[in-house]
Amino acid sequence: MTQTAPIWSPSETRRSNSNMFAFMNYLEKEKNLPFNSYEELYNWSVTQIPDFWQALWEFTSVIASRTTNSVLEGTSIQRAVWFRNAKLNFAENLLRHRTNQPALVYCPEGASPERLTYNELHHKVAAFANGLRNAGVQKGDRVAAFISNRPEAIIGMLATASIGAIWSSCSPDFGYQGVLDRFGQIKPKVLIAVDGYQYNGKSFDTTKTIERILHTIPEICQTVIISSGIKVKNPDIAACITWEEFSIDSSQPLIFEQLPFDHPLYIMYSSGTTGKPKCIVHGAGGTLLQHLKELSLHTDLKQGDIITYFTTCGWMMWNWLISSLAIGATIVLYDGSPSFPDLGALYRVIESEKINIFGTSPKFLSACESKGLIPREQFNLGSLRTILSTGAPLSIKNFEYVYKDIKKDLQLASISGGTDIVSCFMLGNPILPVYKGELQCRGLGMKVETFNDKKQSVLNEIGELVCTAPFPSRPVAFWNDEKGEQYKDAYFSHYEGIWRHGDYILINSHGGCVIYGRSDATLNPGGVRIGTAEIYGPVEAMNEIEDAIVVGKRVENDTHVVLFVVLAPGVCLTDQLKDKIRQKLKTDRTPRHVPSEIHQVDEIPRTLSGKKVELAVTKLLHGEPISNRDAIANPDALEQFVKYT
Repeated sequence: MTQTAPIWSPSETRRSNSNMFAFMNYLEKEKNLPFNSYEELYNWSVTQIPDFWQALWEFTSVIASRTTNSVLEGTSIQRAVWFRNAKLNFAENLLRHRTNQPALVYCPEGASPERLTYNELHHKVAAFANGLRNAGVQKGDRVAAFISNRPEAIIGMLATASIGAIWSSCSPDFGYQGVLDRFGQIKPKVLIAVDGYQYNGKSFDTTKTIERILHTIPEICQTVIISSGIKVKNPDIAACITWEEFSIDSSQPLIFEQLPFDHPLYIMYSSGTTGKPKCIVHGAGGTLLQHLKELSLHTDLKQGDIITYFTTCGWMMWNWLISSLAIGATIVLYDGSPSFPDLGALYRVIESEKINIFGTSPKFLSACESKGLIPREQFNLGSLRTILSTGAPLSIKNFEYVYKDIKKDLQLASISGGTDIVSCFMLGNPILPVYKGELQCRGLGMKVETFNDKKQSVLNEIGELVCTAPFPSRPVAFWNDEKGEQYKDAYFSHYEGIWRHGDYILINSHGGCVIYGRSDATLNPGGVRIGTAEIYGPVEAMNEIEDAIVVGKRVENDTHVVLFVVLAPGVCLTDQLKDKIRQKLKTDRTPRHVPSEIHQVDEIPRTLSGKKVELAVTKLLHGEPISNRDAIANPDALEQFVKYT
């Protein structure tokens, strides 16, 4: 899909003032490497890989006690050694700014904002790190947090990283089994837990879940309880200490342990919708470099900017967002429902906090459009210059809504990567135009290609998203996978030595990218491969349709395309509407895209990060069990599909 004209282009002023432009100037002046376009810069970054990452290290002023001349050893993505013998600390890089500028603004649902400066953040991290050290936490120990999107999460993470311990978190809307499936595998020494949270105007008590966790993970030696301020049934959880008691305020300076480049920083988790979540271990150096690149160059985040992303601590976008501290930006933490008391909640925060970069999802934008919200008429969005979106592909309808009803002059950057790499493969670019339905470019240093069925790299054709060269944010390992067999099976079983991400994409001639859904959910009617997003685009553009999910159902030796739709209020799924849907798909796509069955449902099941759970619905249609419903945000929605087996 190639657009003839962009929906937005950066002004010359914006382009020349961007960090991407500054990086190109740096390469020309310091390295004698002139580049006339992003395409030239990108091609250099994926062919001269060590030179690119070394230049990025220097340009972003990575703090390290020991550097190295050995940037990359080996060609294996899984086994390549990055920055051998370098020593650094992730927390030291994020806490490099010692000023009275706001570092965090905490905006809990229904309450006034709370602010924390960089100096105050540093002091609180030092106090909590002292508590961790006194509790016996050492390098390699795990600190887990069952926590909402609040300052204590960032303080706890930075304190953990300063010691060289490993951080892992999930949000308090996870059920007990979901928490156990994650933390039970990594056996943390310390658990940080919030005793409740507020969402959509309701209070939720989490103390019973905390007690069950403590009873079933005996390796937890210390539990630190954060008071949410709501009334809970069991405020005095046995053998626990309050956050205030644990944080030992002393004059002892914050110690940043100097650690190898690949020293474990985070343990994150696969979605777990088809089985127990995989525990993905990410290293400090690779995470830092990728986030500096993406935030500074691709997002154009600058010191003093104000950024927010609507996320929970159980989604990788939280980890991505907090690296903004390394840039010297102010992070706004929104904790609550994006639709309480109405869908204007986040726009009011953008207005009041003068946010420059706002991160959201297609689901939120679609909800705003379906409710007829026109933010540009109701809110002062003068500060807003970039909207980021991830979690699912942005539809053309989403692009049109943003530029028509939110703001005409801003960069809308659809970004895509994942928990697997704690970063992006494809994302935005402040010096490039925006085309409807496209991600602007592939990320610097990420040799992303499309493979067809013959394992050939192609342009302007739909195929598998692969990465064919090493990149530093690949996982260090999977937890409890000593031989690396699970790791290899997850990414390298399809193509030897080549990362297969599991997305179905197209890269066009001008470098834009289109995602067509998960390749493991690809439909195959009559042996023709169809990406699910090819169907969502036309269907969800119809005024009668609010949401949809499409799956393949095995029938004898073929696959039937089955479409489930959520209808707009007052609309009924008549034979006439079914015919309209079929005709729309036949006209906009091909006869192969026309579903064999169309059914109405009340709600589409999604993961906790907002992704449609196509594989779970597929399993239900074939009478197969769903092994991990706790990984689904609205598991009750699955019951609607059982009758269609």
